[in-house]
Amino acid sequence: MEVRNLPNEQAYRQLTTKELRQAYVLEHLFTPDTVSIVYHDADRAIVGGAMPVSKNLALEASKKEMAAEYFNERRETGIVNVGGTGIVKVDGQDYKMEKSDMLYVGRGVKNIEFGRSGKNDPAYYFVSFPAHTAYPTTHIPETKAEKNTLGSLETSNKRTIKKYIYEGGARSCQLVMGLTELDTGSVWNTMPAHTHMRRMEVYLYYDLPEDGMVVHLMGPAKETRNLLMKNRQAVVSPAWSIHCGAGTAKYSFVWAMGGENQAFADMDPVAIRDLQ
Repeated sequence: MEVRNLPNEQAYRQLTTKELRQAYVLEHLFTPDTVSIVYHDADRAIVGGAMPVSKNLALEASKKEMAAEYFNERRETGIVNVGGTGIVKVDGQDYKMEKSDMLYVGRGVKNIEFGRSGKNDPAYYFVSFPAHTAYPTTHIPETKAEKNTLGSLETSNKRTIKKYIYEGGARSCQLVMGLTELDTGSVWNTMPAHTHMRRMEVYLYYDLPEDGMVVHLMGPAKETRNLLMKNRQAVVSPAWSIHCGAGTAKYSFVWAMGGENQAFADMDPVAIRDLQ
């Protein structure tokens, strides 16, 4: 388990591109037969990836960093499959995970195991936050997610937002999680941009071509920086930072939030003309 202490808004202004990436970008979450885990001091978020190739992979607690006997002892976890069909086993029960399916795993679950289904190549991405109570493990197929279309082709930001773990869907303590798919011909996600001081957020960009990238913008509205994101790379967004980007080709991204509330619309919009 890697531990990261995120720079604050003042320190952020002094960082080089390399230092920004070391702080905010998760470049290598998906390694064959490995569970990669990064622990952040911001809202105690844990972000990770798992790629079972030749064996099943268990999600285990790090006793030093988590002081827990098992991963979800005092946590809740959202899991999404961004690869081929797989199976996640939760306390002995199998959940078939098609691409873009999500699984909410509540506090108190002792065993979480990532597996394959036949010759498919699943790639599991997960985000976890502390939880104060237990909600039931819930499988949410992509077909059952709430879908909303925003933007337009005229502004290059037509996209479909799919909500899975939120107040009107799978119940959780503080985790809010879903994904967004851009229409062909659109490049901008989350534009106009916003911040939400009551929640931090994490983006995982995926379904990018091998030679594609997303130019991700972060920072205060008046002092933005850019981070070049490749396929299956994630970026952490502190509560004081905007989070938006433009891609070189069609792509999707998983968004996950945790903090003081679960109100999806609780955000402070930033007009395009105010970005610098």
